[in-house]
Amino acid sequence: MMQQASTSLSERSTVRRKPIKWDQLATIVGFLLPATLLYVGLVLLPVLQSIYFSFFRWNGLGPLQNFIGLGNYTRILGDRVFLNALGHNLLIVVLSIVIQLPLALGLALLVRGQMRGRSIFRMIFFLPFVLSEVVVGVIWNFVYKPQGGLVNTLLQMISPNSEPTAWLATPNTVLYAVFVVIAWKYFGYHMTLYLAGLQNIPTELEEAAQIDGCSRLQALRYITIPLLGSTIRLTIYLSVLGSLQLFDLVWVMTTGGPVGASDTMATYLYKYGFQRFQLGYGSAIAVIMFAICFGFSLIYQRVVMRRDFE
Repeated sequence: MMQQASTSLSERSTVRRKPIKWDQLATIVGFLLPATLLYVGLVLLPVLQSIYFSFFRWNGLGPLQNFIGLGNYTRILGDRVFLNALGHNLLIVVLSIVIQLPLALGLALLVRGQMRGRSIFRMIFFLPFVLSEVVVGVIWNFVYKPQGGLVNTLLQMISPNSEPTAWLATPNTVLYAVFVVIAWKYFGYHMTLYLAGLQNIPTELEEAAQIDGCSRLQALRYITIPLLGSTIRLTIYLSVLGSLQLFDLVWVMTTGGPVGASDTMATYLYKYGFQRFQLGYGSAIAVIMFAICFGFSLIYQRVVMRRDFE
């Protein structure tokens, strides 16, 4: 019996141990190596460098000599301008989740139905996403112009006695005006994601629910929305990360003004890191942004999106 057991174990070991095929291994390494080098060189090393630079007071030109430890971080967390910029990012996050995503979902449900010209509507709604953020910012600067801008012209047609409003130069309106542009540009992208998710839902389920006496609203609430949950969670994830890293549109339209009323963390970083040549301080801001985005991404995927990967 012992001999039979030993022979069976040796047979299993010989079966498990397969000879290494060096040509296949070389092929795998050949395909992975370029992407790995790019990822290490363009992602990991810059992150590590930023962490290292953040411990110095450095203008980016001379040697790294003035080590200040956590001085940059304490300065950032005590700066009311940065805290306001962080608050602006969080406000954009809330507005995106509350307004932009429901609007995109509603349009996806409308375009999904049997309506004439739905393919044309899909193209029109998706078109703003194709434009670059710089182009979109320049276009909307003209739309928001106090004199002769489209918005003020329409308002004066409705109310001739109204005074023209400087939408991008008024602290109380600038951030909401920028959010309108963000929603206009990106809701078509989220609508396309919702349409892709809706196509995976069998129409027989909704038809069966309506036969059983459910109204369209009830079928939407108890069947369509739950089955679209994975897509909704994905769009929330993308929307939050995009709002936290917002830069291009804000910089083109307002450069963070007036008096910091539309500043975001990214514009704050650019002003100090590149315009004022405080690269050590700017690196600390970048590290904080990275920590916020990475922390949110990790927690959200582990807690909220975990069911989508099981």
